[in-house]
Amino acid sequence: MMRSTASSEERGTASIDLAPMIDCVFLLLIFFIVTSVFVRDPGVEVERPDVSGETRSDRESLLIAVTSDDRIYFDGQEIQLEQVASLIRRSSFDDETPVIIRADRRASHGAFALVFAEAKRSGLKHVLFATAREDTGGGGS
Repeated sequence: MMRSTASSEERGTASIDLAPMIDCVFLLLIFFIVTSVFVRDPGVEVERPDVSGETRSDRESLLIAVTSDDRIYFDGQEIQLEQVASLIRRSSFDDETPVIIRADRRASHGAFALVFAEAKRSGLKHVLFATAREDTGGGGS
């Protein structure tokens, strides 16, 4: 008779390899990070005018806010008018990145027009302005 050289403890122990499951979890994590949409909020809430027929952008966009006292905000910080074009160029992914200006309904038309002109000067093709939805009474994009 042949005797087994392995002890009874070694034969009875089973192990589970977790490496394939960890690889799968990391692949899912990378997939969700790559496919998520990041939106940079301007940092202040403005009361937008009501306009019908608005469109909604689902892609990555850059948001600029103009408050009721004509202050300009981008990425949570107050900026000067002269900084608008350079910040947009630096923050955009390509020429197709939409720039959305959220102007408070009490902001002066002159301040909005200057911000709009600076945004156009940045060279991006899509410079839009946000309005409130009629059905929600505000808070839309």
